[in-house]
Amino acid sequence: MVESRLKKWLSSLLRPSPSRSILALVALGLVIGVVGVIAFEASLHASSTEKFCIGCHEMQANPYVQLQKTSHFDNVTGVRPTCSDCHVPREFIPKMIRKIEAAREVWGNITGIIDTPEKYAAHAPAMKRREIARMQANDSQECRNCHDTKRWMASLQSDKAQQYHAAKRLNGKTCIDCHTGIAHPENSEGLNIGMN
Repeated sequence: MVESRLKKWLSSLLRPSPSRSILALVALGLVIGVVGVIAFEASLHASSTEKFCIGCHEMQANPYVQLQKTSHFDNVTGVRPTCSDCHVPREFIPKMIRKIEAAREVWGNITGIIDTPEKYAAHAPAMKRREIARMQANDSQECRNCHDTKRWMASLQSDKAQQYHAAKRLNGKTCIDCHTGIAHPENSEGLNIGMN
């Protein structure tokens, strides 16, 4: 009985509509498509806001508090990146991959794996290692979205910074290799924490 209903429903989808013109069906399809794209883009935007990211109390109590202690939060230029500036690529395919990966943290919150500050702190080093590996793999693209090394005024940097940045160019290092603790210096045991 269910099988015959399913076959009848499928066959009705495959034959032309007796009551609607092809043009009306195409127009309906276009409207549904446009609404779908707008809804998809709106959900991507909403889930990339700082408000969304720190909506979980573990994120607000841990990485956000850490960020507030760094030069990425308060600085002389007044430029402050948000969570997504550092953790969500701008390009579509890498962005989708990162959104899928980020579902792991959301799932961890829902299932109770990282739903308290203590549990979060216990998992923070592993989460940080994964994020550092991702940034190493993409040559710290999110850092370079804001920091254009070709436009640096190296003469205004400290002597030590000038030496390190020259070595970076010579040795093929990427930003995150030296600046692992730049935005979240705590919970970095076993990691090379760079300058703040």
